[in-house]
Amino acid sequence: MATVNVYLTFNGNCEEAFNFYKSVFGGEFPFIGRFGEMPPGDDSMKVGPEDANKIMHVSLPISKETVLMGSDTAGDWAASLKEGNNFSISVGAGSREEADKIFAGLSAGGRVTMPMGDTFWGAYFGMFTDKFNINWMVNYDDPAKAPQQ
Repeated sequence: MATVNVYLTFNGNCEEAFNFYKSVFGGEFPFIGRFGEMPPGDDSMKVGPEDANKIMHVSLPISKETVLMGSDTAGDWAASLKEGNNFSISVGAGSREEADKIFAGLSAGGRVTMPMGDTFWGAYFGMFTDKFNINWMVNYDDPAKAPQQ
């Protein structure tokens, strides 16, 4: 079964915001990654040195069921960020099939910004804006691809 969380997008102050949220909710960041840590690859995902230290992804569990997630915007995507459109609904699917079904259903009539596909961080992931102008992310973390601890 899918889970739903909020994903916030910032213009360079994600780390400051999440440290503030952490001071209120408590807990720890299970992951915090920066754009400069991305492996070389697809030219559409490249960011300049001015964005290397910005947050690519951070997560803060605030309950057993809820995770607050976020990132900074960078590169060409930064120009489209406006307060009020700086969040997405993040759906965590229970399987690749469920991820594909949710993605196809919700993106119908909308605009796909990143088709579903395997990512360098090990997830099956995609993004779109639905026909009502709501931003969505769909993610499936395959347990077989989970990092070994």
